[in-house]
Amino acid sequence: MKAAYLYGAKDLRLKEVSIPEINDNEILLKVKSAAICGSDIRMINNGYKGISEETPRILGHEIGGVIEKVGKNIKRYSVGMRVAIAPNMGCGVCNQCVSGNTHLCADYHAFGINLDGGFAEYVKIPEEACRQGNIIELGKNVSFDEAALNEPLSCVYNGSLKCDIKPGDTVLVIGTGPIGIMHAKLAKMAGASKVMINDISKERLEVCRKIDSSFIILQSEDLKEQVMNETYGKGLDVCITACPSPQAQADSLELMGTGGRVNFFGGLPASKEIVGINTNLVHYKQLILTGSARSSLSQFRKTLDFISSGILNVKDLITARLPLDKISEGVQLAASAEGLKNIIYFE
Repeated sequence: MKAAYLYGAKDLRLKEVSIPEINDNEILLKVKSAAICGSDIRMINNGYKGISEETPRILGHEIGGVIEKVGKNIKRYSVGMRVAIAPNMGCGVCNQCVSGNTHLCADYHAFGINLDGGFAEYVKIPEEACRQGNIIELGKNVSFDEAALNEPLSCVYNGSLKCDIKPGDTVLVIGTGPIGIMHAKLAKMAGASKVMINDISKERLEVCRKIDSSFIILQSEDLKEQVMNETYGKGLDVCITACPSPQAQADSLELMGTGGRVNFFGGLPASKEIVGINTNLVHYKQLILTGSARSSLSQFRKTLDFISSGILNVKDLITARLPLDKISEGVQLAASAEGLKNIIYFE
């Protein structure tokens, strides 16, 4: 089979390798779609712990496919089943795992992170993924591309839930990449009266306008003044920073109304992770600052239901589909922020 291996920073190689062998408690998945994520780009650009010339890894954690083989001890899955794969597996016995938060396990494993992932024709699904419920059957109307995009959507949903968006809330999303647009879509679905979006890229803002004309576009110049105009001087109920910007995180507090909720979605580069904020704003306005990482299996299943039922569209985020032998082109598109989601597809 063909697979794209990362050997180190800026060293992604397409190779021909043997199809993985499975044991009686594992599943072999034939990959049909695997989306390129921002974390894939960071790993490719900067390298990643445990990845080296001696120990290369297949990236890709946003995966949809068809079950090719099933170990004889597997009962709930069958050959030919169309599925989405939730990438994160926990140890199964720690406090986080037993509470349903396997994605927060200190000893978690994930496809494309510390296990071989979906930028390959086949991927082996280990026993813990089969046991914990990481394999979810697709509805007949859900495409493999949509299955792949459900992974980032579920992570966005996790962050959105932390903000407790209520009908009538005013919401600002800073950052209009695919993650920011997903946040805006979920805020609208939750009943926000106004969904505002902001980005330093005017081109990205125009893309958002085309995706949903109800989104209120705010330019970066005089952002606070614009927010106060839109909220009649009250400030925001919710602000989500969907961009790796320390300045956006610090400035977001100035935009909030009393009792507002802020979600710092996604991580910052290690060199910029210490952010100075005005804690008096948190104190006197009783602000709630939240973070979120990955998503739980229940959240993954819930957002797949959103897609299957048609109440949330992710297909309009797909701007490029490329075969595996053109993955370097897809990586370049994603790294340069051209378009939104780039899909690697397998015939």
